[in-house]
Amino acid sequence: MTTLAGKMMLQRSPLFRGLPGPSLDRIAGLAIQRSFREGEIVFSQGDPGDALYAVVAGRIRISSGTADGREISLNIMEPGDTFGEIALLDGGTRTATATASEPSELVSIRRDHFAALLEREPRVALELLRLCGERLRWTSGLVEDAALLDAPGRLAKRLLSLSALHGQRTKDGTTLKISQEDLATFLGVSRQVVNQYLQGWRAQGWVDLGRGSVTVRDEAAIRRASQAR
Repeated sequence: MTTLAGKMMLQRSPLFRGLPGPSLDRIAGLAIQRSFREGEIVFSQGDPGDALYAVVAGRIRISSGTADGREISLNIMEPGDTFGEIALLDGGTRTATATASEPSELVSIRRDHFAALLEREPRVALELLRLCGERLRWTSGLVEDAALLDAPGRLAKRLLSLSALHGQRTKDGTTLKISQEDLATFLGVSRQVVNQYLQGWRAQGWVDLGRGSVTVRDEAAIRRASQAR
């Protein structure tokens, strides 16, 4: 990729933002850009962890397979987000699968190049530790929710967290671009279960439903639902 395009992307990423211009230029020179079609897999759970990825455009869904063959969504990566850092650090295999949920542009930095970068730029190493801690808290929250909350409570809590991270504020509330099928994979339930609760909340005026989107209109009501046991 061009140094200018790479530098602009790096400046948007919390992992690299704040580095001096020459450092950003060097990192951009190492980055490789690639396009992914909707539904195309970036890497699969169990693959070698040979590169760090950053989203330039589009959306990447991070998911994990369960022992009984089901798929659980863990997170959504959007422009400026980085992912794939865990396997990159320890040299192990990928702990999750990354899939393009729409046409996407990514850049990647190979593990050997990134390791050399960490030696030269301690600030990146500190930010990477913060990022790993944030991802660990997110994953621990999913495990805790699965153990303590019923299905509507988990749906409400996931709606709030995803809306806070990826939602767009409008005059009607916060709109989250996500399908009911994708919401179902976040919870490990069927789409019919998700639709049942969303339709009930819609009837009460808590949410609006669009094609591939959910708008949270009454955040207080959804928050109360997220605390139910």
